[in-house]
Amino acid sequence: MPATPITVALPDGSLRHCYSPSSVVRKHFAAGQKLTASEFIQSSRIALNEASNRVREKFGFSCSAAADSLAEIESWAGALPPETPLVIQHI
Repeated sequence: MPATPITVALPDGSLRHCYSPSSVVRKHFAAGQKLTASEFIQSSRIALNEASNRVREKFGFSCSAAADSLAEIESWAGALPPETPLVIQHI
């Protein structure tokens, strides 16, 4: 379960670095992908919950790092207008 970083570009040119404990997020995101802030939050919920479940299956407990990463994404992306365009720069 290799940890997989995700880099997201915001319209102002700033970057946000996100963390997943599992490469399963590659099923949900791709470099160059464009989506709105609300779509990013929804996809992150699905991807990071799936990542946490993979950790649970392998080790017997859910991944607190996935939950922390999701909380961080919900905080900064949730503060943006829902239709704010975001671009996945790196995964």
